[in-house]
Amino acid sequence: MIALLQRVKNSRVTVDGTEAGHIDLGLLILLGVMETDDEKDADFLAEKISCFRIFPDENEKMNLDIRQAGGKCLVVSQFTLCADWIRGRRPGFTAAAHPEKGETLYEYFCQRLRLNGIGVETGIFGAMMDVTLTNYGPVTFILDSNKKYPKNINK
Repeated sequence: MIALLQRVKNSRVTVDGTEAGHIDLGLLILLGVMETDDEKDADFLAEKISCFRIFPDENEKMNLDIRQAGGKCLVVSQFTLCADWIRGRRPGFTAAAHPEKGETLYEYFCQRLRLNGIGVETGIFGAMMDVTLTNYGPVTFILDSNKKYPKNINK
């Protein structure tokens, strides 16, 4: 499962001109669900994001998590994060979860964030959406549940 996090001052998602979700301070999370993902991947990312200290404290240091900063999450499904783009000129999406599985894990992930005390707004799974944001920083991270144990780069 891949989560692209953007720290935002505000973000909004609309479908056919109708607002589906809106947040002020918080995180826009574009979430890609892989066919190999399960609830453990969603649990891992929801826990990591809930405690991820990427909001500024009174000294402008990234020391606060989203709850301490008083922020919310806007979670938007984004299967293109699962693309295989290495070969050829057109990306392939066979690694992305089938829609039924993808939606189930997307909803599960959102619920896990809520259980961690975070307000969550969403887009509409599978819809063509327009997403707007004011990036705050800019601060952007890519979290991949398949990279839970990074290689030791200090060797």
